Amino acid sequence: MRSLSKWVAAITAATMFVAGCQSASAGFIGMPSMLGSVAKRISFGNFTLPPLAFTQFCMRYKNECKAERVVFRGGPVRLTEQRWADLKEVNHTVNSSISPEANTEGLAGEKWLINPARGDCNDYAVSKRSQLLARGWPARSLLLSEVVTSWGEGHLILVVRTSAGDLMLDNLSSQIRPWTRASYRWVRMQTPKNPNFWAALGNRSVTG
Repeated sequence: MRSLSKWVAAITAATMFVAGCQSASAGFIGMPSMLGSVAKRISFGNFTLPPLAFTQFCMRYKNECKAERVVFRGGPVRLTEQRWADLKEVNHTVNSSISPEANTEGLAGEKWLINPARGDCNDYAVSKRSQLLARGWPARSLLLSEVVTSWGEGHLILVVRTSAGDLMLDNLSSQIRPWTRASYRWVRMQTPKNPNFWAALGNRSVTG
């Protein structure tokens, strides 16, 4: 009975996420001020089921879901000038190349696609992650995260774990921001050790 309840809850959450996920075009604004002073990191809870669409995404893009073969050392990547340039370029390129289009078909129409011509928040997030992986960024630092907006809608963003803190690449904002500067309720996120495993984030909220 408990297992059935968990699955029902997961499906309900997924339905809310699909219904609420919206997209918006976003440009680029430069490096956040006082970035180094907000290096507080997101803490993980217990393992949880990933979004249903994530499993389909991994079947479609198997290389995107491979765990790193090297021994995981646990550290975020150092945010060098070159890496910051990577974030700026990828954020701008993806936000500019994908035209926003909301999914109106519910779970049946939920697809996470890399670099489509039109798409919603899921497509922006996985496209940014894919492009950063192609530039040599380690998978442990590029974590897809499901959040709920302040107006109650499900949303997917990319969290980048760096030496300057956890940063958000979010199609609803023109800025690359520390995670503490968004009024989201955090639900679940990929884990650094293995991108196929997701962890609950305790429904924690941060008002930026």
